[in-house]
Amino acid sequence: MADTKTRRKTDDKKGGTKTELEGFSREMLHCFLRQMLLYRRFEEKAEEAYAIGKIGGFCHLHIGQEAAAHGLAGPLRPDDYLLTSYRDHTQAIAKGVDPGPVMAELYGRKGGSVGGKGGSMHIFGVDVGFMGGHGIVGGQIPLATGMGWAIRYRKSDQICVCCLGDAAVNQGAFLESLNMAAIWKLPVIYVVENNEYGMGTAFSRVSAQPVFERAQGTGVPAHAVDGQDVLATWRLMERLVSEVRKGAGPQYVDCRTYRFRGHSMSDPVSGTYRSRQEVEGKKDTADPITILRDRLFDEKLLTQGELEEIDGEVREAIEEAVRFAEESPVPDAADLYTQTYSQINEHGRLFLDRDHGEHPSATLNT
Repeated sequence: MADTKTRRKTDDKKGGTKTELEGFSREMLHCFLRQMLLYRRFEEKAEEAYAIGKIGGFCHLHIGQEAAAHGLAGPLRPDDYLLTSYRDHTQAIAKGVDPGPVMAELYGRKGGSVGGKGGSMHIFGVDVGFMGGHGIVGGQIPLATGMGWAIRYRKSDQICVCCLGDAAVNQGAFLESLNMAAIWKLPVIYVVENNEYGMGTAFSRVSAQPVFERAQGTGVPAHAVDGQDVLATWRLMERLVSEVRKGAGPQYVDCRTYRFRGHSMSDPVSGTYRSRQEVEGKKDTADPITILRDRLFDEKLLTQGELEEIDGEVREAIEEAVRFAEESPVPDAADLYTQTYSQINEHGRLFLDRDHGEHPSATLNT
């Protein structure tokens, strides 16, 4: 993981040195910091609301993985697709879903991103290309592959990013999907958010191969990145997005990160499958927000006053999201029967576009 006290340097073509901040403007770096603070404060507020009973059901927090959220989603266009697993709150916000509807969805309110019917694990934002959190381990992988096929079928230059947890690489659909994506050169980037544990089990206990090697044999190129470093993650994704958009075919990314909370709100942070020393050590050395903050301080690109101002703005934005959620009504009982079945047209097919005469696309009951 990155050292928060050291600013690493690399040689340039002229034999000099350049910092890792090169290529990022001060405004952009402040935006990165603000967004990661937004994700952190959102999850802290969700944690608080869950503890006092305002949020029910399952709740999986992304605290500690904010750099992965921003670095993976930030380089995408609004019309690109992003799918993920059930740890989806911050990735939805990173892709462009407003924090208010995300919080309202956690509250189970009508103003939620899917009307309060999905809850924590099923945030959606179709208008900004966020195609959902998915509660079945690995369930989003073949869906993303299908979206990649649809992009190719339509001859579009969109791409699809599929985020998954490390344990999902043991699902059969993972290898099947990568195999098909490689055969058809689909525009999909499969990103493993490798936080070292599948629920309460260390990944090394369930796989003889490390995450990075799991794509071997599929024909999909593999890449690794420090997922606690938002700049490194952004740079890699920016490059891969550009290459895939130009026809490079599918890519596989081992995004090495770490969660500072339990698998879910019902799971202990430490003391069972990982030690307190391990978790506290990661917080001290690999907090993505601290890493970026210290780099900006070192380069005199951020003052303490600016940091406090950014954090104050973020806290107010999250309080506004909470107010939106709490003022949003509970769904009506009749809402149980809407948006349930797709209407299949008279010819018995669901068309991907309108290139087939007058046959309509499938629509949801409302």
